[in-house]
Amino acid sequence: MERKSSAQWLVTEKQVSIERACMLAVISRSSYYYQSRLQPVNELIAEWLIKITQWQHNWGFGLCFLYLRNIKGFSWNHKRVYRIYCELSLNLRIKPKKRLVREKPQSLSIPSTLNECWSMDFMHDQLECGRTYRLFNVIDDFNREGLAIEADHSLSSQRVIRALERVIEWRGKPKMIRSDNGPEYMSHELKNWLNKQGIKHQFIEPGKPQQNAYIERYNRTVRYDWLNQHLFNHIAEVQEHATKWLWLYNHERPNMANGGIPPCYKIVSKTSTFDLS
Repeated sequence: MERKSSAQWLVTEKQVSIERACMLAVISRSSYYYQSRLQPVNELIAEWLIKITQWQHNWGFGLCFLYLRNIKGFSWNHKRVYRIYCELSLNLRIKPKKRLVREKPQSLSIPSTLNECWSMDFMHDQLECGRTYRLFNVIDDFNREGLAIEADHSLSSQRVIRALERVIEWRGKPKMIRSDNGPEYMSHELKNWLNKQGIKHQFIEPGKPQQNAYIERYNRTVRYDWLNQHLFNHIAEVQEHATKWLWLYNHERPNMANGGIPPCYKIVSKTSTFDLS
């Protein structure tokens, strides 16, 4: 490849004939004229990689490749895609921080069906003016599907109940909901409502967030995918962005816990043959 580049440089920059340039570079004229059949495909791969990384700044190679394979249906070999990924220097975008080695927590059981167990949790952030707001997140542990994101300055137990009621209207009731020991979850109102609905409420042990690992991992994705990347002026902007991102997360973002397919694809694959084409 270097010899061919040298010959091309002699022809274009030094006005040397192709025959003499090939002789000086020690390559045949057929090699000089040869164009790889894979070149257009490589350019297409590069275009897609650039498009994805500009769209999702914090996605590494794994998510980019799974998006191309599982969402867009391309059958390109991962080694080939990774080579082009490195040639574009995209592997230098993210430098993960060093983490302390911790004791591996006991893994949670994976539900076998939808609505077997939900997880819920709160997150905090600030508007541009410095005022604090909260996010109330709910997911289905079976396929890690995001069921709700509620954003407001104050989220009481009544708001938690209303959010859960809206999800139940289209999703159905869960058998169990897991949460930490926050005051909103310990209220008598929520306890009475769950009892009326026939839903079991499982609390994790204080100081052990790993027992709520599914929603904690989801919160991390929320934080790095969009929450840390934007500074919002009003709470309405937060809710609008959260709603749009929730659809993308459920329908287009590859999820490692689901074998590289989005949460909603796992529902389809359980009920019918899934075709990526």
